Amino acid sequence: MSKPIGHFTSYTINDGSLLESLQERYGSTFELMSRREKLFLISAIAIQLCDQSPGRCREEIYTVGHQINSSVPLSDKEGLIEGLINQVRWGRSLSDTREALPME
Repeated sequence: MSKPIGHFTSYTINDGSLLESLQERYGSTFELMSRREKLFLISAIAIQLCDQSPGRCREEIYTVGHQINSSVPLSDKEGLIEGLINQVRWGRSLSDTREALPME
């Protein structure tokens, strides 16, 4: 994270939030966290968001996940995380598209 957490979140200075506490403890760009700790937080947050999302994953997505983990280079895995986060936050999803399609 090269920008402070306030760039990505609703955190504002002196708001008394958990985000403020995290920034004070780990730095505005989480520079006082290890790479492993950052990846753990990504995983923990993603698991909860996934559990809260409606629907189920297609079986093929489990296979895709395994293929990515077994054959994609590290830098591309990091790029995929970044791209997927961007799509989750700002992009359209299949469920959005299905809602817009006429009934079959």
